[in-house]
Amino acid sequence: MCKATGAFLGVLLLAGPFLAGAAPAAAGERRAPQAGDCVILREGGSGWLLKAPTYWLRGTIDRLVRERRMAGICPLLGKPSAAYTRADHAQVAAAMPCVANAADVGEVDVLRVHVLVDAWETPWSHQGSPPGWLFRGQFLDQTLHRGMVIDMDASWLEFCEERS
Repeated sequence: MCKATGAFLGVLLLAGPFLAGAAPAAAGERRAPQAGDCVILREGGSGWLLKAPTYWLRGTIDRLVRERRMAGICPLLGKPSAAYTRADHAQVAAAMPCVANAADVGEVDVLRVHVLVDAWETPWSHQGSPPGWLFRGQFLDQTLHRGMVIDMDASWLEFCEERS
């Protein structure tokens, strides 16, 4: 598996809960996100025996935007995702949605959400695992603060179980 594909698959695992977010919910499926929903972006939690801590960013959907975007080839950074810098993570996130094969390049429907941030927990050191999208009080290259609005792909999020 190529390194970019590995990073892309990691993002897809994070994206699982909302991949079908634009489709109507059938019996037993999750409903589509709506303005006012509590959502959370989770990162970490990997490992077989000793799980890495799970870091998160929680907020409320302020607005939803459906749009068509060009899904190009995922960036090939030439290093394992564990060696990504903050700039590398931002480059990969900016390229989303992206594909591994040239045959799959084309326009796709995406659901973007504006998330009003209300809480987060980010790592402050590299102990345990390399930094990801959440690190030292930041989401990618944006310093987090309560009440800020972040534009992100709905597929990166899952619904909150309840506010705490």
